[in-house]
Amino acid sequence: MTAEAREKSTAAYSLIVRILLAQLGISAVIAALFWGITGNVSGYSALLGGLTCVIPNAFLGLRLVVPRRDPGAGALVGAAYVGELGKLALTVIMFTLIFTLIRPIAAGALFTGFIAAQLATFTGFLMRDRED
Repeated sequence: MTAEAREKSTAAYSLIVRILLAQLGISAVIAALFWGITGNVSGYSALLGGLTCVIPNAFLGLRLVVPRRDPGAGALVGAAYVGELGKLALTVIMFTLIFTLIRPIAAGALFTGFIAAQLATFTGFLMRDRED
């Protein structure tokens, strides 16, 4: 791996970590707001919604930055496809588990936490654009 490729890989890893931390932070803030305003059911529901976004995104991020035998573009595209499919599957599994195993659940808070964490991804794109 060349020094330039290593630098790009480190920058991508750094961006992914910052996006995931932003998603976790937003999830924690949303959960705390719900917990303080409407009670503990809404609080843990919002936190679960945020985690339902963060955990699958962490899987995708790992798929993209883990070293591969073939460093070419084709291998990266393949890793992205597998990562996206895994992310989708994990999201479906997590929502299924939440709705079947957790009682009581506040659906509005759950989806608010999920959507708020998803929106943090756009801040990551803004962070990347500022660095370029």
